Amino acid sequence: MLIFDGECNFCGIWVRRWKHSTGDRVEYISFQDSRVAQRFPELQRERFETAVHLIETDGAVFQGAEAAFRALAHSPHDPLLLDWYMRWPSFRRISETCYRFIARHRRVFSALTRMAWGETVEPSSYVLVRWAFLKGLGAIYLVAFLSLWVQIMGLIGSNGVLPASVTMFGFRQEAALSHIGWQRYDLLPTLCWFGAGDGFLKFQCAAGTVLALLLLIGIAPAPCLFLLWLIYLSLSTVCREFFSFQWDFLLLETGFLAIFFAPLAWVPWLARSPPPSRLMVWLLRWLLFRLMFGSGLVKLLSGDPTWKKLTALKFHYETQPLPTWIGWYAHQLPGWLQQTSTFLLLAVELALPFLIFAPRRVRRIPCAGFISLQLLILLTGNYCFFNWLTILLCVVLLDDAALENLLPTRLWSAIPRPPTVPSPNCAASNEATESKNPAGPRRRWMLTKWPIQVMFPLACLAVLIPIMQSTTGFQVRSFWPHPLVTLFTWVSPLRSFNTYGLFRVMTTNRLEIIVQGSNDGVNWLDYEFKYKPGDPKRRPGFVAPHQPRLDWQMWFAVFGDFRQNPWFVEFCVRLMGGSPQVLDLLARNPFPRAPPKYLRALIYEYHFTDLATRRRTGAWWRRELKGQYLPTLHNSATTPAR
Repeated sequence: MLIFDGECNFCGIWVRRWKHSTGDRVEYISFQDSRVAQRFPELQRERFETAVHLIETDGAVFQGAEAAFRALAHSPHDPLLLDWYMRWPSFRRISETCYRFIARHRRVFSALTRMAWGETVEPSSYVLVRWAFLKGLGAIYLVAFLSLWVQIMGLIGSNGVLPASVTMFGFRQEAALSHIGWQRYDLLPTLCWFGAGDGFLKFQCAAGTVLALLLLIGIAPAPCLFLLWLIYLSLSTVCREFFSFQWDFLLLETGFLAIFFAPLAWVPWLARSPPPSRLMVWLLRWLLFRLMFGSGLVKLLSGDPTWKKLTALKFHYETQPLPTWIGWYAHQLPGWLQQTSTFLLLAVELALPFLIFAPRRVRRIPCAGFISLQLLILLTGNYCFFNWLTILLCVVLLDDAALENLLPTRLWSAIPRPPTVPSPNCAASNEATESKNPAGPRRRWMLTKWPIQVMFPLACLAVLIPIMQSTTGFQVRSFWPHPLVTLFTWVSPLRSFNTYGLFRVMTTNRLEIIVQGSNDGVNWLDYEFKYKPGDPKRRPGFVAPHQPRLDWQMWFAVFGDFRQNPWFVEFCVRLMGGSPQVLDLLARNPFPRAPPKYLRALIYEYHFTDLATRRRTGAWWRRELKGQYLPTLHNSATTPAR
């Protein structure tokens, strides 16, 4: 029996939490109850006013921190604190000192508890959160596969820039020469080992689309998530440079963790779904922490003067890969506002992530901060599904109660409510009922939960592998024990445990590659891309969540010459060959009847115009020729002409 002060709000709040842990193994009673004085006349009222008391069945009496730890030890999940208390004298002294301090300032800590947890501190439910998360992930997978499907032939088809069949032929030759057997599937995890033709590439995109729709509907979420992850990994491996973006890695990691977050049922009805694993909730939050804090940390450690001087956003809107017209207006903001925005950006990425692991009410602060940041990025730039995926990860910072309060009631009215967190007494009675009928409810329960034997190794990988990746500069093979290096080598090709860090160094000037063709070597016409800057009078538009991967890769190509980007040379060769699949990736082909005799690539420096210039000329950009990127190609040659 635990005796507490029933007139103390702080005691009452936490006693309700303890009841969920200990169930009917411990009886909780207020010392103001007349039964206490009758049953324990030897215990004076003054003792109860200063500390809780635990009376064991053998008559032993404990008080203070020891009483609390012994009461919680009656729960099968909370014996650790009592063990520390009994084993470590220093922990015992600190615990009792803290208990006395809190007991003397119960009003203050009661207010702090309400600020951090609200009116209740009972364990949160995440059934609705999981439902919303899986629906959102299905939508993102759907967009990702559809986006790739409409351009995959031009990227890696048989007449594409980097044909998958050629890529796989090279890998097969290398595997044969190295006498690599089944290990090839680990070193290069792709389904294209079974075929790399155009039909199979389209089939993978179609299969991913269908599986994403099934996930949206709610059919077999765990198997669908596994197959979605497998197919996306397969395509990302064979697409090479066109799948080298951090959001592709983020989708793979989120999708992999979601396999173990989803219920193991063919049709998991929301009203009968068991709660998700708390460990998986924590791992998804850990992923969000690494994403946000890593992005801020790389900026801080890069030594880039634009981040130190808070001038990064002065350049960002203009130099980002695919800006929007709202980004053009954001670029016109005064300098002091740009510096303030940069400071707030760093604060969101460096400070708020530590609140991810705070109590439920405090977690709403980083949730609101991250979502606001992603919405601003989404409005000013096109980052495909990255912003939506980050917003989706913010959902796991909430619980079911917060989700119902934040979203419109009409949205939830048609959804059957999941069962509330069962009281310990009900859980005990359910266990007794299931013991009489082992083939009934308990069997259904076990089929919808991943065992701890799977969850614990997964958690170790999710924590350990990113830490090892961050130490690659210290030579992983000499810095870590050999078994961990072997594990790291085996897991790395799966791209499902990663480090993140966006915009480590800010680009301060925008260089664009303009591809031109000519039939006489004198008059040159521009190939117009669909979304990247070209014609200065074309307004920057919105394309996200679709990602035009060729346009994105063109932004990266300018940071090296054509020798460092062999894919670009292949792209130009395909243009001279008149490949219809590659030409479909462009907005305008200036040579619709026949490919040009000559082709070259120039570098222009682009800048946003100001408001007065745009009103006068209608131009959103001004550009200046800087030089040649690719020497002139002749139609009969496949290498740059001398």
